[in-house]
Amino acid sequence: MTKGIFNWTFSEVKDFLKENGFIYSYTKGSHYFYTGNCNHEPRIVQVPFHGSKTLKPRTFKAIVKQSGISLEEWLK
Repeated sequence: MTKGIFNWTFSEVKDFLKENGFIYSYTKGSHYFYTGNCNHEPRIVQVPFHGSKTLKPRTFKAIVKQSGISLEEWLK
């Protein structure tokens, strides 16, 4: 079953980023920052942590944009 944009949690986003070469950089408050490369460009991705709540679709889309990884790859 494919994932939609409405049911991603912090843990799932974190795992996906790690699978795609991003590494944990630092935390500021409740936001975790991951650094990595996509298409030979350095990227910083900010992921909010609020327990086991799912991320809002607009927040998830911002994470996708920051990562540089296509939405199709995220939803596989």
